[in-house]
Amino acid sequence: MQARTQLAPLTRRRCLAGLAATSLGLRGSPARAARPPRIACLEWTSAEMVISLGIGPVAVADTKGYRDWVAGPALPAGCIDLGSRGEPNLELLLELKPDLIIGAYGYGLDEAPFRRIAPLHTVPFYDGSQAPYRQAEIETLELGLQLGREAEAQRLIQETTATIAHLRTLFSGQTRQPLAVVSMFDDRHVRVYGKGSLFQDVLDRLRLTNAWAAPTDSWGFSILGIEELVAIGKARVISLDPIPPHVKIRIDQSSLWANLPCVKAGNVRTIPPIWPFGGLAAAARFATFVARA
Repeated sequence: MQARTQLAPLTRRRCLAGLAATSLGLRGSPARAARPPRIACLEWTSAEMVISLGIGPVAVADTKGYRDWVAGPALPAGCIDLGSRGEPNLELLLELKPDLIIGAYGYGLDEAPFRRIAPLHTVPFYDGSQAPYRQAEIETLELGLQLGREAEAQRLIQETTATIAHLRTLFSGQTRQPLAVVSMFDDRHVRVYGKGSLFQDVLDRLRLTNAWAAPTDSWGFSILGIEELVAIGKARVISLDPIPPHVKIRIDQSSLWANLPCVKAGNVRTIPPIWPFGGLAAAARFATFVARA
């Protein structure tokens, strides 16, 4: 693991990132000391990463959704809402004059309008090139280089590794019952996370067994009917908040849910929100809440 915490030799991409950062005045310049870079994030993964490196973005798309579904690290006070993640407000971006715009892979946005406003950096999460946790480490280093926060990036990687290693020791000597991780969006279906997800990578590092071993999509989850959870038997279920209030009422009243073996055995636990497609902060947050569940 030590090799992961060292900045790898400069690739062409790293060189370009360094040149871009220098041109923006983001690396080792008096401008950095005088004023933090003005960064706008088009979605939540990049916002989480930027905040984790000690910079508060001036604007983020769908700030309410971030507070509901990501929660931590918290958005800075005064962070401006850019509107929908699928259609950020270009006029507002122009007014904000950001030094850098950051987005993430998978949102299908046309990059050209954003590049006309400010330099654009894309975080290529879930592009299939790496497992999510490893990708989070790589992209943390890349973003740290881009923003002149190399030391903070190294520290974040090391602290996340140490947090998970410490939490793993809490399970030593215990019977490690398999667990499934789910999100509930209605009273008939669940999203269950498995191979290819950040959560799976963290469970592997905690040496915990995922009760859901069936195939998943390219984002590391499956959508299934609630009745299909019978396949996990009495395994533990970790359910992520938020659960919409009207959905929770229906689930609480559902005989289908109540008769699942895992529910009848009292093995369902709800934990605070964690962004399943986040970076290292999400990984450490997930490990922490699983250990407490």
